[in-house]
Amino acid sequence: MPRAAVSERVRLADPANDSVAAAQPSDDPRHFWLNTFAAVRGETERRAALLSPEDQVIQSMPDASPTKWHRAHVTWFFEQFLLRPFAPDYKPFDARFAFLFNSYYVAAGPRQARPQRGLITRPNAAEVAQYRAHVDAAVSALIESAENLGTLIPIIEIGLNHEQQHQELLLTDILHAFSFNETHPAYDPDWQWPQTAREGQAAGASLAGIHMIGHGDGGFCFDNEQPAHQVVLRPVRLAPSLVSNGEWLEFMADGGYTTPTLWLSDGWATVETQCWEAPGYWRKVDGVWHAMTLGGLRRVDAATPVCHVSYYEADAFARWSGKDLPTEGEWEVAAKSGVLNDAFGIVWQWTRGAYTPYPGYKAAPGALGEYNGKFMVNQMVLRGSSLATPAGHSRASYRNFFYPSARWQFSGLRLAEYEH
Repeated sequence: MPRAAVSERVRLADPANDSVAAAQPSDDPRHFWLNTFAAVRGETERRAALLSPEDQVIQSMPDASPTKWHRAHVTWFFEQFLLRPFAPDYKPFDARFAFLFNSYYVAAGPRQARPQRGLITRPNAAEVAQYRAHVDAAVSALIESAENLGTLIPIIEIGLNHEQQHQELLLTDILHAFSFNETHPAYDPDWQWPQTAREGQAAGASLAGIHMIGHGDGGFCFDNEQPAHQVVLRPVRLAPSLVSNGEWLEFMADGGYTTPTLWLSDGWATVETQCWEAPGYWRKVDGVWHAMTLGGLRRVDAATPVCHVSYYEADAFARWSGKDLPTEGEWEVAAKSGVLNDAFGIVWQWTRGAYTPYPGYKAAPGALGEYNGKFMVNQMVLRGSSLATPAGHSRASYRNFFYPSARWQFSGLRLAEYEH
């Protein structure tokens, strides 16, 4: 695919499409799932196609994974949870791959230590492509022949949504790796920052009262988006627009990174330890701030939303501005009400919601129950989606979560202001 087309695909997310199965026809489900499976699997390969075999093996930190590992892991997911249980004639491509490409599913067996994924030089990138083709053929044959397709669809669907998550991680992780290269390589030289809304209300609509949040409609969702439940909102206005680089430069100029009273204790300790003085990937070149992007090193544009900031930084900025970060409920209600510009497809937005289970949440039994539930501690929730989120993978109830110091994701913020 031409680079411009890849860049366009990376930039677009479609919040109107609730999941990869949103448009499923009722008359020919096999045809639909074959096409959907091929489309999602093809998108992973399109994103990887701009990278060399050397690019695909690098692991720049324990929290990131090599591109080659992402491609193989999502393939193992279908092999482990779909083909092994439901395709009795399936023969694994290589039984040893289960150890290499399991991630954190303890119930599924032993696995390579996460910080050592970059040591997996074999299989090489070409062999991973063969592995993907082997599993793709087996999954397609299963979809075409299975008499119990209704039983398989939920597993296929979570596998595809899982792969879309890794499509996003593929970009965030390679950008982190490229940020250490002083030649400033571009993932896609034609990449451009997504268009953002340039006009909006001076202040968002006021929200208050009792509202339902969580996924309560039809279509796919992850288990951490349920059960839907009521929340009570005090009167609040969310900024219609995201915080911009220009506003962040004002924060920096006013001593934002040198004023400890603006920061949570852990945040200030991180500022001192990590020597933060600007968002992630920012650096000065001849006295001018530049940022590493998917298009290489580029001058910071004051008009675009700030990106690659941690929860600690977002919280400090909110305190400096005299405002707050929104709660999860406030953000979701505002997004569903249509009062937010750029709610989706630009940057993930920090909330001040701790990643904990919703009231009544229960993890699914078995290894798939490890998908979300066991991570519900010590992390903060982000809402929306980002420029790296694949099309069709956004919805207002989606709960992304990271540790408060993380900033290699495409993460930004919008502010909330309470009415007195």
